[in-house]
Amino acid sequence: MKYRYLGNSGLRVTEITYGNWLTHGSQVENDSARACVRAALDVGITTFDTADMYANTAAETVLGEALKGVRRESLEILTKTYFPVGPGGANDSGLSRKHIMESIDGSLRRLGTDYVDLYQAHRWDYATPLEETMVAFADLVRSGKALYIGVSEWTADQLRQGAALARELRIPFVSNQPQYSALWRVIEADVVPASRELGISQIVWSPVAQGVLTGKYRSRHAAPTGSRATDGNGGAEMIERWMRDDVLDRVQRLGRVADELDLTMAQLAIAWVLQNQNVAAALIGASRPEQVVENAAASGVVLPPDALAAIDDALGDVVERDPAKTSLESPVDRVRTDGWGTTP
Repeated sequence: MKYRYLGNSGLRVTEITYGNWLTHGSQVENDSARACVRAALDVGITTFDTADMYANTAAETVLGEALKGVRRESLEILTKTYFPVGPGGANDSGLSRKHIMESIDGSLRRLGTDYVDLYQAHRWDYATPLEETMVAFADLVRSGKALYIGVSEWTADQLRQGAALARELRIPFVSNQPQYSALWRVIEADVVPASRELGISQIVWSPVAQGVLTGKYRSRHAAPTGSRATDGNGGAEMIERWMRDDVLDRVQRLGRVADELDLTMAQLAIAWVLQNQNVAAALIGASRPEQVVENAAASGVVLPPDALAAIDDALGDVVERDPAKTSLESPVDRVRTDGWGTTP
């Protein structure tokens, strides 16, 4: 398993990172979830990503239980805050000082640790002044509850604003966590160049496009039983954008590229995102240990130029590249109407 530095920092993370969104605490039984975590450790993965809102805090609990007994210093544990947790009260979401301070304590308790290696703003908060958020993050760093700070799905301009305050507060702002895959390349035009300028890496989620790039979906009318496209707990909704016959037909063409490289289609998809040097890690999820083993084998794979060109040719115009899509990821239901705050 290869490691990469996270942003312009001394922290190294495994370039294949285990994430438990849409699995632990919801789609996968706890015994299977623990088996997947053990499989990740066995193949050399030491970096684990979660969030307080995954399965409404249950995912953090499952991950903490699965990692119990593992030397803490040998792990990199990442979590996030922003989305509603608990009963969804007035201050149970967002990036206010109150919510951040309460959220980190809950996350540490559930994860069974005194600190997280990376604490991330799960989205941009239009209702809370950025200064309030960044000062709260700075206090967490200085208290030792978080070692580094990151964000998820921030635009290039938002990253610049956050980085400016982080420099002023002298805290390590090192990462962004966007969606990125051979089908979804919206970060390439603006977010990646800004991140390189700012010393920020990407920890990318959904490198296999919610499973579409594995090639298992051949028709939108015939999803395999038990697959994400048939899941009623959020999976089907997330994958819906790719469940079009034109997309699925194009994806099938990648099978030949994978075969020529002696890779599975999932390995090809994960290796593809890792060819981008601004990507520090690709997040993988799993419902079975063997999926972890298969996906981890993408670590260290170098795709030759002709293979990269063949991937582009195969996918053609079904690739989404519009950089404006990033700004749509942060909910606007928290926009203020009292004249304060920021506007989307």
